[in-house]
Amino acid sequence: MGTDPVSGSVALRNAARWRGKRVGLLGGSFNPAHRGHVHISEEAIKRLGLDAVWWLVSPQNPLKSAEGMAPQAIRLASARAIARNPRIVPTDVERKLGTQYTVDTLKALVALHPGTRFIWLMGGDNLQGFHRWHQWRQIVRAVPIAVLLRPRYSEARRSARVLGPLKKALKPDRTAPRWTEWALPALVCLEQPGVDESSTALRKQQPDWTDAYGHTTK
Repeated sequence: MGTDPVSGSVALRNAARWRGKRVGLLGGSFNPAHRGHVHISEEAIKRLGLDAVWWLVSPQNPLKSAEGMAPQAIRLASARAIARNPRIVPTDVERKLGTQYTVDTLKALVALHPGTRFIWLMGGDNLQGFHRWHQWRQIVRAVPIAVLLRPRYSEARRSARVLGPLKKALKPDRTAPRWTEWALPALVCLEQPGVDESSTALRKQQPDWTDAYGHTTK
């Protein structure tokens, strides 16, 4: 399962460490990981009453170009370096599972951990493009979804295309702590201060950011 026992237990069937836990799942390229990822995770832990947030560092996001994408090992290293909160668990479980699409990852994790309650976490930018995700209708039937909206994306809770079909699935903010009681599909939008930082901006500021992890993209 690799050298990290915590990350390895994510891919271990019915691992005792996660049995009975409430776990948020935050997928992404993490190219590189940054304070915004930490902030959204800590907000989710607080507002949803989570025991942990797993960062699913994608081998390759099918909606993003491979150009400029650092190797997964480097992106995972950047995630582990910034995720100092012990409740945040960076992992390469998608590589271990051999899954590319979120829907397949969710189905695999739910099967691996029948005693764990999962909720998918995303930002407002992802909600706006959620209709382009592979089998998104199956995703919303696999686990509940919590959207953490930064101020610049607060309009997404009204403008996102998927919110038409999911109108009846949208839950009031005040019910968020009781998400394990929701019948699927279920989605909640939580506005929060946010951190104005992005992987794109960091790459522009530090084109050689991968060197900090002893590697280059070349």
